[in-house]
Amino acid sequence: MKTVYVAMSADIIHPGHLNIIKEAAKLGRVIVGVLTDEAIASYKRLPYLNFEQRKLIVENLISVDEVVPQETLDYIPNIRKYKPDYVVHGDDWKTGVQAKVRQRVIETLAEWGGKLVEPQYTPGVSSTQLNAAIQEIGTTPEIRMKRLMRLINSKKIVRILEAHNGLTGLICEKASVDINGTKKEFDGIWLSSLTDSTAKGKPDIEYVDITSRMSTVNNILEVTTKPIIYDGDSGGLPEHFVFMVRTLERLGVSAVIIEDKIGLKKNSLFGTSGGQSQDSIENFAAKIKAGKRACVTEDFMIIARIESLILKAGLDNAIERAKAYIDAGADGIMIHSKGKTPDEIFEFCRRYEKLQTAIPLVAVPSTYSYVTEDELAQAGVKVVVYANQLLRSAYPAMVKTAQSILENGRALEAEKFCMSIKEIITLIPDGV
Repeated sequence: MKTVYVAMSADIIHPGHLNIIKEAAKLGRVIVGVLTDEAIASYKRLPYLNFEQRKLIVENLISVDEVVPQETLDYIPNIRKYKPDYVVHGDDWKTGVQAKVRQRVIETLAEWGGKLVEPQYTPGVSSTQLNAAIQEIGTTPEIRMKRLMRLINSKKIVRILEAHNGLTGLICEKASVDINGTKKEFDGIWLSSLTDSTAKGKPDIEYVDITSRMSTVNNILEVTTKPIIYDGDSGGLPEHFVFMVRTLERLGVSAVIIEDKIGLKKNSLFGTSGGQSQDSIENFAAKIKAGKRACVTEDFMIIARIESLILKAGLDNAIERAKAYIDAGADGIMIHSKGKTPDEIFEFCRRYEKLQTAIPLVAVPSTYSYVTEDELAQAGVKVVVYANQLLRSAYPAMVKTAQSILENGRALEAEKFCMSIKEIITLIPDGV
């Protein structure tokens, strides 16, 4: 019997998929290559269902004889492996970004006389619209919580943006650009204590209590589906940190990051001038252990933020702490710096790599902002956090508008800084 290869992500099975499989079955034995999370995340949003769930669904479709993983967006490795007589794909890839992939498939199949068969793309079906409908339905705490770990395991680097209310949460959720056919968007949300406090008009000294901060968390949870990383400052006393972990995990937050400092909290960018001191390795490791014991699931992450570079304790101290925190059960390490260049971050990354650990690294390029995501990923960073840019950009714009009204005694001149009234009214549709 002839063999037929079909590739699909199968996150949302619709009539178009079924039609392709039906046409493939007419030609022979059907092998479906289900794209892995890594393959899909390389060009668009991580699928809602993980690979094993999607594979199970396809295995149970009529006319599918075998399901195999397709680990890259490129078809060629699997085509060479299985040497099918036919590859079946809808005719929607003849133009656009996939046209080059299509040509390579044709050339590869020709090596053993194989053919590409292209049924007409099923009209009236839009994966984009189906995905948008799922976003409107929302998500569950469990699904959201698991998503961060899936992203870390699937993407070269995970891109996180700060939010401090529901509106900025929507920006994190929906902002996207298309670059040469690849959709880029933020993978998750950083709930910063700095921006949350500042938005409330309060100093960033842990003055805003956890009850107030949970209100912000809930406002963002209600209008988004992406994973949230919570800035837990120092975590407080170990006994208090336990309750923070339980609360965040119950809500569906994916991770908490706590820093190894003690005393009155001051923002790290003050460095040693803020009169800050570092907790002992033993005490902070004990706090991590207490937090891990409090976790109900294996999906909630506790990430240890190392302040050694901020407090001029040196790289040796930072690496020593990384080892100890990993041994204590930390699910990730954030290395922080207020340097104008990423040099000390890169040096830490080189030394961290020698630890030969799978625990992911997190970086926050606030002061060394010219560094690119590709450079961070190449150095070994798995998560990049843009920790305060939305609030920092909003405040100057609002001040400029307020000053314009004062200077001119009317609002006309300020209109150029503002979106239209119609846009603001329709910005949040019913049901979000």
